[in-house]
Amino acid sequence: MSSIQTYLHNFAFNVYPYVCLAVFLMGSLARFDRDQYTWKSDSSQMLRTGTLRWGSNLFHAGILFLFFGHFVGLLTPHWVYEPFITAGQKQMIAVTAGGIAGAICFVGLSLLLHRRLFDPRIRLTSHRTDIAILLILWVQLVLGLVTLPFSFAHNDGNVMLLLSEWAQRIVTFRPDASLLVAVDWPFKLHLVLGMTIFLLFPFSRLVHVWSGFATVAYLFRPHQMVRSRRLNLPAGHNQPRQPGAGV
Repeated sequence: MSSIQTYLHNFAFNVYPYVCLAVFLMGSLARFDRDQYTWKSDSSQMLRTGTLRWGSNLFHAGILFLFFGHFVGLLTPHWVYEPFITAGQKQMIAVTAGGIAGAICFVGLSLLLHRRLFDPRIRLTSHRTDIAILLILWVQLVLGLVTLPFSFAHNDGNVMLLLSEWAQRIVTFRPDASLLVAVDWPFKLHLVLGMTIFLLFPFSRLVHVWSGFATVAYLFRPHQMVRSRRLNLPAGHNQPRQPGAGV
């Protein structure tokens, strides 16, 4: 690579991840603290249901599977699963499951995007950021599907190990962009756009994802004690009649 390409490569995979993570975390906190009334998903269900049910369910089911699949697949050390399956087998499982989830998500997201773009009523009430984030997610999803043939071509699992090693070094503050020099371009573009989504996260409707994860805490909340209210009235004083009580 030329000196400019080397610089851009090192910036994209050594520096840019930390820029995106810092903005993602601090920006989300700042928005929650300063603009809580904008912390919502801006649902358009009241305007027209149409394909929303199918599109939303397919999209959310697919994207959640892909998110946790990427999270576990990239950040699980090789030695954890090495006694059970090889790197090549793990990659084939990831490609197959990810391909199915990606196809489901693609159908759902395409329905949602078509609804936003071609329904005049919904298009008129949509923010530009709503449409922009859907377009970026759609492009990111297409890039992910494009990587599938390249993954099949490297069925020994070496590419997966390189991507995992790079991601694990990022979270342990030991970045090494040289691991991705020989990786095919769709993987690199997929990584850069994925990090950009984290960068844009606090400034879009995606912040409602935090609320979705926070609802898990509701399961572990302490019990609320509810007691009936009794008035301490002087002896012989009649209790006030309850609303709606008969005479």
